[in-house]
Amino acid sequence: MSDYRNDNRSHSNEGRGRGRGGPPRRGIPLSELDPTLTSISHKVIGCARDVHMALGGGYDESVYMAALQQEMRAQGVNFKANHSIPVKYKDQVVGHSICDLLIEDRFIVDVMAAYRDVSGGERSTLRAQLKSADLELGLIINFAGRLLKDGLVRVLNVDKINAAKGITSGDHHEGDDAMYDFDEKA
Repeated sequence: MSDYRNDNRSHSNEGRGRGRGGPPRRGIPLSELDPTLTSISHKVIGCARDVHMALGGGYDESVYMAALQQEMRAQGVNFKANHSIPVKYKDQVVGHSICDLLIEDRFIVDVMAAYRDVSGGERSTLRAQLKSADLELGLIINFAGRLLKDGLVRVLNVDKINAAKGITSGDHHEGDDAMYDFDEKA
């Protein structure tokens, strides 16, 4: 087992937005995602920033959802609100999961307005939706904080990304998931 302090990688948290100390999360950098997908996600984040700057914190999630939809329409971002995603088990639909926003049929956005950090449960829910929808990227946007950047979390469907690279789940060893499966401030 490698001691993270003794390997040759830099472990500065600078620019990562984590601010909690400890080793940084390792994973898939934005540069490895489809540039079109990254561009669209940046546009959505810009829309969210504009909404947050205009409204600030303190409103119900439905207010931010309506304002974000209005801003995305104005910016020409195509989306589906409250989109139903079929959940399959052994190739049979066993239920549906509703995502807040499906953007350009390429990624999912979960809108929040909670005065707390995004939980592991919320990350897991979004990751499950990504897997069911066969999408690579999801964003959780929590509008409640003073700074929007503190409420932006990127969630990846690592199985899909690795499959696109030709890496199957059997190609890595137990414990390697930490290298590929992570959430990061957007």
